[in-house]
Amino acid sequence: QVQLVESGGGLVQAGGSLRLSCAASEGTLSRYAVGWFRQAAGKEREFVARISRGGSMTRSVNSVKGRFTISRDNAQNTVYLQMNGLKPEDTGVYYCAADPDLMSSASPTAYDYWGQGTQVTVSP
Repeated sequence: QVQLVESGGGLVQAGGSLRLSCAASEGTLSRYAVGWFRQAAGKEREFVARISRGGSMTRSVNSVKGRFTISRDNAQNTVYLQMNGLKPEDTGVYYCAADPDLMSSASPTAYDYWGQGTQVTVSP
């Protein structure tokens, strides 16, 4: 079992950057693949990026490729989402989630544990 805590959200102008962190307050995050998802107001939760347990494999949705980078530091029990070139359409609540498989899925139903989310707002 693992408890996840996201941080790093905030208000930023278009073109700016934020780095989100997903830390395990309980449990060992290195035992899980991790995904980042986001949910805009009135919309369904959507996949953003995912990373394997060891960090050697990553995948991201086409709309963030070249702008967002997912990484992890298992010694620090933390997964990061570096977001550059932010756009207003990136606005939403960002969640991290943990999947005990070697590599996670883009489907939210594959994940067993979720954090509480952190708000990202990008102004035009």
